[in-house]
Amino acid sequence: MSALVQLNKASAGYAGRTVLYDIDLTISAGERVAVMGRSGAGKTTLLNLIYERIADRVALIPQAAALVRTLTVFHNVYMGRLDRHPSWYNLRNLVWPAARDVGDVEQVLSFVDLTDKLFARAGALSGGQQQRTSVARALYNGRPIVIGDEPVSALDRVQATEILRTLCARHETAILALHDIPLALANTDRIVVIEEGRIVLDASAEVLTAADLVPYYGG
Repeated sequence: MSALVQLNKASAGYAGRTVLYDIDLTISAGERVAVMGRSGAGKTTLLNLIYERIADRVALIPQAAALVRTLTVFHNVYMGRLDRHPSWYNLRNLVWPAARDVGDVEQVLSFVDLTDKLFARAGALSGGQQQRTSVARALYNGRPIVIGDEPVSALDRVQATEILRTLCARHETAILALHDIPLALANTDRIVVIEEGRIVLDASAEVLTAADLVPYYGG
C-alpha cells in the first residue's frame, strides 16, 4: 500500500502551546485507523496535522457538526460539493435547488436515515441528527479519504455501528478519532493511542482487546 501521509518527529500545537511531540506516523491508502486517547490528549490536533497535508483528498467531519443552523439539511449536505460548481450555480441552489442535486442529496441521506429531514432546518434537529447530517455532507463530498473527529459520539451503539460501516465502505481510507473502545476494535483495522501528546500505542486492531485499551482511559 502506498503511503498517504508520513509524519517524522512532527510537533504541533496552537496559541503558542505545543500539544503533540515527536510524532512518527505513516498512514497508507486503504487503512481504517482509529485515533484514541483521553480528552485533551491531542487527538484533534493530530487529525488537523494529517488533514493539512492531504486536504485536497479529504472529506472532513469536524468534532462540532459545523452546520449552518438557519439552512436546511439539503443545503448543509450540498455544501460538501460547493467547490465543484461555479458561484452562480451555488447561489441559485440556495433559492431554487436543482432537482438533480436534491435527488443526489436525498440518496446520501438515506445512508444516515435522514431522508425525512431533507428540508428541515438544521437548527431544529437533535444533536444526533445534526451529527448524521455532518456525516452525510462528508459522504456527499465523495473524496477518497474521510477524516472524522468523533463522528458518532452523539449516536447510540447501533446507529454508530451503521454509520462507521458506511463511512468505511464508501471511502478508500478512514482516519477517525473515536472514544468507544468496542466500536473502534470492531470497525477499524488499526488503533493509534495518543497520551499527553505522544503516540503510546500503534497496533493492529486484530491483536488488541478492550483490556489493552482501557488503561489509557482510566485515572
